[in-house]
Amino acid sequence: MSIEVVTFGCRLNALDSAAVKSAATGAGLERTVVVNTCAVTSEAVRQARQAIRRLKREDPERRIVVTGCAAQTEPGTFAAMGEVSRVIGNTEKTRPETWANLRQGMDFGLGTEEKIVVGDIMAVRETALHLLGGEAETIEGHTRAFVQVQNGCDHRCTFCIIPYGRGNSRSVPMGEVVSKVRTLVEQGYNEVVLTGVDLTSYGANLPGEPRLGQLVRTLLRLVPELRRLRLSSIDSIEADPDLIVALAEEDRLMPHLHLSLQAGDDLILKRMKRRHSRRDAIEFCARIQRLRPDVVFGADIIAGFPTETEAHFRNSLNLIEDCGLTHLHVFPFSARPGTPAARMPPVHGETVKERARRLREKGAHALQRHLANEIGTRREVLTEIGGMARTKSFTHVRLAQPLTPGILAQVRIAGHDGTRLIAA
Repeated sequence: MSIEVVTFGCRLNALDSAAVKSAATGAGLERTVVVNTCAVTSEAVRQARQAIRRLKREDPERRIVVTGCAAQTEPGTFAAMGEVSRVIGNTEKTRPETWANLRQGMDFGLGTEEKIVVGDIMAVRETALHLLGGEAETIEGHTRAFVQVQNGCDHRCTFCIIPYGRGNSRSVPMGEVVSKVRTLVEQGYNEVVLTGVDLTSYGANLPGEPRLGQLVRTLLRLVPELRRLRLSSIDSIEADPDLIVALAEEDRLMPHLHLSLQAGDDLILKRMKRRHSRRDAIEFCARIQRLRPDVVFGADIIAGFPTETEAHFRNSLNLIEDCGLTHLHVFPFSARPGTPAARMPPVHGETVKERARRLREKGAHALQRHLANEIGTRREVLTEIGGMARTKSFTHVRLAQPLTPGILAQVRIAGHDGTRLIAA
């Protein structure tokens, strides 16, 4: 039986999982399932625990190793599960020797503390260079490559547990990133996505403190064969001047920005310990729209943050229109133990659900308006498996007939089905 990896959470976890599978396979592990967890919500942790129990029921003889952010932040939770053989931290999972040692010492009957191989993530100062993509074919329909250029976060938003799972911010030197992107282009990838936990903090720990905009412009200059460069989620308040210029001038930098906004009310933003105001968000979106009229915005918004009143919530709801948001990710507030927000007066659970529903409903209307505006246009798309594709603005397109995955093609948009475009 080969190594199986079950992944929860973000694209960084998906990249990590590919590297983990390679390392575990190389170490000769057999009959082992690695569960790569997410800690962003309590629901994500619950789903991981549920999956572990199911996996063990399906095959009682196989060993289960748990890693990822939830394993880092609450290792005892997973070590206490009888189904789990080892709990591996986020730093340890990147080390080949971790998996080699597991092969030599993997057995049953260990006590809870003996199962835990989790170090101090805050002591880590470098990003693991071997996780810079290379396993990108496992993500996004075999067509776009993800390159991790940054990990960790120096900010301490009151709701967020992720810095305790990923550590402090650290970046990959520009030369390493350029080399990796050049290799991926040589392998045939037409689109590369730069990703990180706090992408716009890129470079703060590197000599000379280069910014994300400098990295983007350097990549586009030194890898002219790269057809499309895309950014994952960014924090608009950290967007540097070079990044703004690149968005305005570089056609190969995709006109799609997913923004970490979280709320649209100033008091709630302050209680979240965010670093932008409502006005900052609106002005940023308006500025980018002026510079790049074809830009499409996505955003993360939390519903039902502690102390949120109906008036506070309406400010978040109105942000969809005020910022011109199209692709919305809505998160019902989830209290994470150990964070300041977990100690704040909560909003009633049913109210949280109802506000999340209203946000999603308004987001769906905004998406449909965007889809309707695309009808009759011709768009360049990156093809995916299953007869699907993505426009430059990251809008999903159903092709009239399947095309070879990973190529760039011109299509005419004939309609939409409410969630995606339909090509003629």
